[in-house]
Amino acid sequence: MKKLLLKDSKYEIKKSKIIKVTTLTDLEKFFEIELPGGDSLDHDPGQFVEVSILGVGEAPISVSSSPTKLGSFEMVVRKVGRFTSALHQLKEGDEIGIRGPFGKGFPVRILEGNDLVFVAAGLGIVPLRSLINFVIDNRRDFGKVSILLGCRTPQNMLFGDEVAEWTKRLDVNFSCTVDRADPDWKGNVGMITSLIPGVTLEPERTFAVIVGPPVMYKFVIAELLKKQIPERQILVSLERNMKCGLGKCGHCQINGLYCCQDGPVFSYDKIKGVPEAL
Repeated sequence: MKKLLLKDSKYEIKKSKIIKVTTLTDLEKFFEIELPGGDSLDHDPGQFVEVSILGVGEAPISVSSSPTKLGSFEMVVRKVGRFTSALHQLKEGDEIGIRGPFGKGFPVRILEGNDLVFVAAGLGIVPLRSLINFVIDNRRDFGKVSILLGCRTPQNMLFGDEVAEWTKRLDVNFSCTVDRADPDWKGNVGMITSLIPGVTLEPERTFAVIVGPPVMYKFVIAELLKKQIPERQILVSLERNMKCGLGKCGHCQINGLYCCQDGPVFSYDKIKGVPEAL
């Protein structure tokens, strides 16, 4: 019988190096991570990794960079507790542990050749950025692209430089809204659902991808259904108290579904009848 080595398993922790840290907001920091030997993460957009700090613990963090980025990967961490506070204290050159990637990401091969509508609210832009940049890096493989972004305030907007580039692109339709404007804000004010009626699309060839706070999903989905996008072509990313990444601890279970294994990406037709999923 072949003996399973630790390096062949999902339990292997790869000692990795932080090569860049950037403060984005009062709560969010950007990290660029280099794996041992400069290996690529080899992930799908929408997947996550388990990040560990010796003596502190471990937590699941979404991958924010595209698979087209080689030699390192990126993530954004919001400071919300003991582990993330410890992570925020680390600097360039410090080491962390990485397991993964885990979960089912966005089905990029199915999306190819179709029109895409990205809907991101709040911290949802972090995992969705992985897919957006993958699509932009392979722009000829996809149809029309619309990006709808919602933030609480202009100061809460993440990836401002990239957002500015998306705005300028002629092959991307970009719209943004904030819940509360400041005197310098010239854009739309209101919930992200207010942007959807203005999107022109062909429902039979359009996939909608939604990532954001759980409270927004049912309202965004309702607007997309008004646009007659088929339920199987509405994709959502769910995160429910994920912990181990292996489906062992049960923290992320939703009526028999494990977000860390069956998701975090689901099509709406697969979960619309599942209590507590949305």
